[in-house]
Amino acid sequence: MGKKEHALGVDIGGSGIKGAPVDLDRGAFADDRLRIPTPDVATPEAVSEVVAEIVEHFSLKKGAPVGITLPAVVTHGVARSAANIDPSWIDCDARELFTERLGRPVTLVNDADAAGVAEGQFGAAKKQDGLVILTTLGTGIGSAMLLDGDLVPNSELGHLEIDGHDAETRAAESARDREELDWEEWAQRLTTYYRRVEDLFWPELFVVGGGISKRADEFLPLLQIRTEIVPAKLKNKAGIIGAAYLAARES
Repeated sequence: MGKKEHALGVDIGGSGIKGAPVDLDRGAFADDRLRIPTPDVATPEAVSEVVAEIVEHFSLKKGAPVGITLPAVVTHGVARSAANIDPSWIDCDARELFTERLGRPVTLVNDADAAGVAEGQFGAAKKQDGLVILTTLGTGIGSAMLLDGDLVPNSELGHLEIDGHDAETRAAESARDREELDWEEWAQRLTTYYRRVEDLFWPELFVVGGGISKRADEFLPLLQIRTEIVPAKLKNKAGIIGAAYLAARES
């Protein structure tokens, strides 16, 4: 394999930090994934130690790039928000922190953006022209926008106002669980959400990620929207693969 073989992706989540080297010719893991629980107090310093443990677990060439996702808005390597991690991440120069700790090139990206890039390069949105919007339905609603395959970062479409509410408080999978909505009731809320998004952006395709996408047959056919909508293909591998892809592209 070529140099892209050695890109490593690390996906930082609220409960676990996962990493694997990625074969970017195939868009697949080149080795078994390693997962370590996220520290109870997920400060930048604590998380960087776990990330270092994951990176050191794999035999990477010196200087091989590492892509890291954060559940946060990320601009120029700096975390601007904090979702399911410690508030001390806000305004932390995460790229500098990880670069110094790991001693190798680091690329930082929002977690939903990484998943979107992976789906665009290797998954459900591969070779799709125009605007593609990926949404991850979980604790909240993450989003990624791809225009002709290129990422438009930090879209945060889960925070659109719908009927006077933050959209993700009404339409995320967590809302379905909390309010014990059946598939039809949840689909009505998702229809309202996706109609708002499509009226604002007129995408060519929606891709639905998150763990619930494994049950897409239960709810996607119930949505009444004009835009084609399909489940993600890479499932929970997408963040790692997308982060590794972006790291290799920048190296």
